[in-house]
Amino acid sequence: MTDFAALHRAGSPLVLPNAWDVASARTLVEAGFGAIGTTSLGVAAAAGRPDGAGAADPETLRLTRRLATLPAHLTVDIETGSVETAVAVAEAGAAGVNLEDAMRPDAEHASLIRSVKREVPGLFVNARTDTHWQRPGDLAETRRRVRRYADAGADGVFVPGLAEPADIAAVVAAVDLPVNVLFLPGRHTVAALADLGVRRISTGSLLFRAALAALVDTAGAVRDGHPVRPDLPSYGQVNALSSG
Repeated sequence: MTDFAALHRAGSPLVLPNAWDVASARTLVEAGFGAIGTTSLGVAAAAGRPDGAGAADPETLRLTRRLATLPAHLTVDIETGSVETAVAVAEAGAAGVNLEDAMRPDAEHASLIRSVKREVPGLFVNARTDTHWQRPGDLAETRRRVRRYADAGADGVFVPGLAEPADIAAVVAAVDLPVNVLFLPGRHTVAALADLGVRRISTGSLLFRAALAALVDTAGAVRDGHPVRPDLPSYGQVNALSSG
């Protein structure tokens, strides 16, 4: 397979769908995606645990071991993470990790990035800053943080919640690293993000949340006598995905 880092191309960004279990990951690989990520929200929610608290680390590691056997690159969302967790998922076969700062002091996050790269230099570290995530964006703070993380050895930087084209272009210009943007339906298109210089586009929890919405829609259709879409995967197909 092509080296994972090489998939982050200017003008032709890596569109990275995020899976939460074996069946969703295998479905995406069979659909032609050569790289997949995990969604910490999906993995945690499927296990009945909260996101953002490191509560689903055991499930994440078990899932990494299963997904690493697929013919696709795998990058794992380890939330705020630790050196130990990064090493464990790398040893399990992950090509990369997301490490989020959760708006902790940037010096702490930079130190973590340096430590992870020292222990597993071949692991693609996507350094996430939450300056725009569920809060009003602070572009100056974003630029300062992504530069510091780049200096610490990150392989890419990730700013979920970044929406305005001018802000995206400013972050792309701030670092000589692949910039990852979270796809926002109704705000983004792949073509527009590519034109802005974005080199990686993640779906994050979007697919998991869409699956939950489809679940409710289908149950309601059965209850209310409405048609159910006919092109669903069969029982046998899903069983093969989950048990192969």
